[in-house]
Amino acid sequence: MDNRILGLHHITAIANSAQRNYDFYTRVLGLRLVKKTVNFDDPGTYHFYYGNEEGTPGTILTFFPWEGIGPGKNGVGMATEIGYSVPVGSLDSWAERFRETGVVTGERAERFGARYLPFKDPDGLAISLIEHPDSRPAWETEAVQQAMATRGFHSITLTLQTVDATARILTDLFGYELQAQDGNRYRFGTDAIDTASIVDLLEEPKGPIGRNAAGTNHHVAFRVANEAIQMALRDKILSQGLSITPKIDRDYFFSLYFREPGGVLFEIATDNPGFTVDEPLSALGSSLRLPKQYEASRVHIEKTLPVLTTT
Repeated sequence: MDNRILGLHHITAIANSAQRNYDFYTRVLGLRLVKKTVNFDDPGTYHFYYGNEEGTPGTILTFFPWEGIGPGKNGVGMATEIGYSVPVGSLDSWAERFRETGVVTGERAERFGARYLPFKDPDGLAISLIEHPDSRPAWETEAVQQAMATRGFHSITLTLQTVDATARILTDLFGYELQAQDGNRYRFGTDAIDTASIVDLLEEPKGPIGRNAAGTNHHVAFRVANEAIQMALRDKILSQGLSITPKIDRDYFFSLYFREPGGVLFEIATDNPGFTVDEPLSALGSSLRLPKQYEASRVHIEKTLPVLTTT
């Protein structure tokens, strides 16, 4: 497999209510809950992973649902819009579904030749459905079937005061290239993979600084095939004078974290070992899985976490 960055691995955001978050992403958007666990640093908070059947890298949207945290604010120094790939011609079906379910949407428009429908989740997280030919298998529900179901990420947008330093991270370290520009939006892509491969940089020199809380993105994770490639990339990042964490075992992948020059928290995550390491494929997301260090406290943690109704 290619020894470069393979596009997006996952995106992590913040929510205000575990139940509302679960209901929206599984029942309205039609994603699969592939893992129900807890925040490594705050075991009294869930960590939800949504994706396709297997939780394939490039399809995984994760949430820290901190109960009652209140709304955040999108702004400079943040990932500000998630793009999901949907079948060409499916936006009418999505617009109707969103009308029926009371989802706030914007006007349909076109960006770099692709039609898209912007909307917000119950906490105000900005997402767009983008029509794009995509052969990835979709998770199908009774309400959201193959003809309209999301295929995984199309892109992520980062809002920055200036794009130059972040662009150099993408091109010099991650192997991306500038593909197009439209006003203050710069589109970067990689040919290492043909899905979840786009990063848009939005330059807003006078834009307000964002604030992380519900309805905002916490970090963006980029994908590598294995730990050897990950650690070689770590050396390159260190050589640029940037601070980066040691390798961290997140049970389902190994992670490195660093803050790119524009302020966005980046993660480098491996494909291995995947979400079936502690649950069979057929049962993904069906039970609470705990990091090993918290297993002895399971009874207390289960009493602390909000009750989640999944039926």
